[in-house]
Amino acid sequence: MPSAANQPSFPADSRVPIGIVGLNFGRHIIDQLAAGAAWLRVAAVCDLDAAKASAMAEKLGGGVRAFDDLQKLIDAPDIPAIGLFTGPAGRAALIRRIIRAGKDVITTKPFEIDPDAALAVLREARALGRVVHLNSPAPLPAPDIAQIERWRTGYDLGAPVGARADVWASYRETADGSWYDDPARCPAAPIFRLGIYLINDLVRLFGPVADAQVMQTRLFTGRPTPDNAQLSLRFENGALANIFASFCVGDGDCYRNGLTLNFENGTIYRNLGPARGDAGKSELALVKLRDGARQVVARAEVTGGSGAYQWEAFARAVRRESFAGAESFTTPEQIVAGLRVIQMMGRQPGIATPSSG
Repeated sequence: MPSAANQPSFPADSRVPIGIVGLNFGRHIIDQLAAGAAWLRVAAVCDLDAAKASAMAEKLGGGVRAFDDLQKLIDAPDIPAIGLFTGPAGRAALIRRIIRAGKDVITTKPFEIDPDAALAVLREARALGRVVHLNSPAPLPAPDIAQIERWRTGYDLGAPVGARADVWASYRETADGSWYDDPARCPAAPIFRLGIYLINDLVRLFGPVADAQVMQTRLFTGRPTPDNAQLSLRFENGALANIFASFCVGDGDCYRNGLTLNFENGTIYRNLGPARGDAGKSELALVKLRDGARQVVARAEVTGGSGAYQWEAFARAVRRESFAGAESFTTPEQIVAGLRVIQMMGRQPGIATPSSG
């Protein structure tokens, strides 16, 4: 947590003013905040496209300012927090500029392409007493991951053995010259863009990865990057996992982040099967052998899951407030562990170079 010496000054009853940088993706974040987030208010927007920034500021009203230069936003003394939603390549350098100016940052997955640059800036942020949060891995364990960890301990599930994970959606994208089109900056695109949530979940639960292998294809996309991919992982503890991620499946069941976790003494299931509960909730079940028979020994439904932005945690951290769970904050090393998997993927021949299929 940042030190009291770095505490910003603004009225205790006000929301934290935040500037949003990068409106291609950042517009979705603005929609979230405009829909009723109680902890932050958009005070400024910033994009290299000045017309886009001005149009967004005008749409939001309420004195929201528009910038086309990140440094001018950084220099604004009344905006203590910045939401950085540019592409991941080179993001560490941008974050370094922001934190050295005495501001706090929230950003999105994947944090960076370069894990060493990511680790360096995260450690520098800690040394400076600055806040750097992202949505995956989130600063605090997501409710579903926290429940899995409680079951793992409470039911003595033992060592991790294996996992199967999947996530899909239905995209029919066309090339637009963005980083999504560049396999060097977006390796194994469905894994990099969607499967990263599952990578981060598994790294938190199973530990560091020793080896990663990818298969990928292009089925329907108009981009030069793939739209269908599978990642196999070997963890340092010997556990094995597979992650399937695709932009090709149009069954109406997108972004479910299904997960099967096998331990030596039981199996945990998340969001599996055809039935679905309320949107925004994760369904969990634990199966064990009891009295010689398979039993579902626990069930849970929790609100929220991997990838949700923890706005309250960020706002409280910017305010230098203490709050429950802060002792469980995700470490820089945990954030970077998932990025090292991406780095392993990119080193595989053909993954970070253009492919025809």
